[in-house]
Amino acid sequence: MKHLTWHAVCLAAAFFWLYAGTLHFTDPQWFEPIVPPIPGSARLWVYISGAIELALGIGFIVPSLRKITGLGSAAFLVCVYPANVYMWIYDLELGDGSSLTTEGHITRFFLQVFGVLLSLWVWKFRTHDHRALPK
Repeated sequence: MKHLTWHAVCLAAAFFWLYAGTLHFTDPQWFEPIVPPIPGSARLWVYISGAIELALGIGFIVPSLRKITGLGSAAFLVCVYPANVYMWIYDLELGDGSSLTTEGHITRFFLQVFGVLLSLWVWKFRTHDHRALPK
């Protein structure tokens, strides 16, 4: 049952990352306002993060890449969280004019932590039983 859950989590993560990554290319202006002031254009960073998200989505589909993709997903979620903090501190609106309430930002934080923990679980999951050899 644990293996079935692991595979289902990987496929759900693949769907999530492929969907999110695609949005970065089909509607980049929606993401641009929350890109912190870092070198390079906001559009460039939206495309870079979208490409990483698409790669993560593919990685969660390919069985031999799932474990390392779990680690990559956790690292990516940590790396992009500063954009969420930037959005919260400066009460920024997304490209469609919507914004999050304080409760929305707190919920987003806990969802991001959950995503990191779930990604790490995928990474550390034992896909094979390694039984000790008899002595």
